[in-house]
Amino acid sequence: MSYKCSRCKRDVELDEYGGVRCPYCGHRVLLKERSRDIKEVEVQ
Repeated sequence: MSYKCSRCKRDVELDEYGGVRCPYCGHRVLLKERSRDIKEVEVQ
């Protein structure tokens, strides 16, 4: 899953062991990237 560091704005991939820290700057606040897919909702 892709995340972005809130300090250095670089893309970060988290490992399966839960390392929640940017490997580039060490910051611990990561933002989850939103999907670029456009979703259509059917209105009833």
